[in-house]
Amino acid sequence: MTRLQTTLAVLAMLCVSSLSAFAQTRVLPSSRDLARFGLERAWHGQATLDVRQDRVRHVVLDEQSLYVQSSGGIITAFDSETGQKRWAVQLGRQNTPSQACVSNEDKVLAIVGTTLYALDKIDGELIWKLSMPNSASTSPSVDNRRLYYGTLDGSVYAYDLKKIEELHNDNLLPQWTNVALLWRYKAAAEITTQAISNNLTLNFASRDKSLYSLTAADRTLQWQFETDRAVSAPLGYSPGFVYLASEDFNVFCIKQDTGSVRWHEGVGLPIKKEVRVIGNNCYVFPHRGGVFCLSNISGERRWKKPYMEDFIGATKKLVFLTDNLGQVSILASADGAPIGSLKLQNFKIRYGNELTDRLYMATESGLIMCLREQNKEFPTYHMFPERQPILPEFASGDTDGSAAADADNDGNDSGFNF
Repeated sequence: MTRLQTTLAVLAMLCVSSLSAFAQTRVLPSSRDLARFGLERAWHGQATLDVRQDRVRHVVLDEQSLYVQSSGGIITAFDSETGQKRWAVQLGRQNTPSQACVSNEDKVLAIVGTTLYALDKIDGELIWKLSMPNSASTSPSVDNRRLYYGTLDGSVYAYDLKKIEELHNDNLLPQWTNVALLWRYKAAAEITTQAISNNLTLNFASRDKSLYSLTAADRTLQWQFETDRAVSAPLGYSPGFVYLASEDFNVFCIKQDTGSVRWHEGVGLPIKKEVRVIGNNCYVFPHRGGVFCLSNISGERRWKKPYMEDFIGATKKLVFLTDNLGQVSILASADGAPIGSLKLQNFKIRYGNELTDRLYMATESGLIMCLREQNKEFPTYHMFPERQPILPEFASGDTDGSAAADADNDGNDSGFNF
């Protein structure tokens, strides 16, 4: 057994010994409470961490997996639909600053300290690592050809993925990281948003009040959009458009290729959280200003609700938000009418899911939970509906029989993972 495997085994045993199954499951919502809102628990599981000192720091979703990153540097990967634990890997040391990981077709990329790690998406094995010249201020981003990240000194770096693979094959990483560097672009202040790439164009924002658009291949400035105050919120995105929320009280829908403004709307308070786009609705969360639901097409204000603080997820008819009491508030997406709330204050870490209609939440000690609509075995894709699986047709008398993992009882979920 390697040192890494030994370390993970010890941490896993600490987790199991420190928290009994009863102590874990009693904070989960009951099937009865969930059923009031047409929900059920799809699965729950425990991330690998030392519960005596570690805390969940980031939760990230892609089309196959949910990744949970701890303050102790451990990334745990779960199957996003079944909750099966796929792997857990230790990166860096306890309490080393980290950024939320990202993934592409075959790799998971994570920045811990000043090192960028590439892990195999299937088994979590380390493939290669890069030594970064400056401390990252954003998560990395990746397209088919390049890897990007922003830094505290206002730089954006782009690396050639093909060159990185060549250096790795020649055992020249991380010492020769700079050989794979394609370009560096310098803005006037800290890079505040993860870059968005469509392989041709790269968009990112800076604390210098600007949104930038560069050619991804050679950093040529295509356009620059300036606001009146700093930009601290992550960029929102829907195909072809970037959503810029500024501390100057405005949100802008900007065409990604030309920089032209499709619409903009003022909300009267600084905006420091990401704009969320679900179908034709655009959710904006000004600081201490509740939530504004705008038309994604025109920016027209559809409804507003006070005391709402952040986005969790949405189904076809409902939107799930964190309110100022830490509860999960459930509203009708059409008009903002209140439906009810779930008292899930123990689940403080809530992933804002714009990809599918699943709801993912975690406690600080690593208990992960996935909620879904009752009997909704397959997720609905919000952002990329063309990826929706084509389901077989069954005779009307057939029944699934496998609805939710917890439909039978409260707190004895067979999908619980250690």
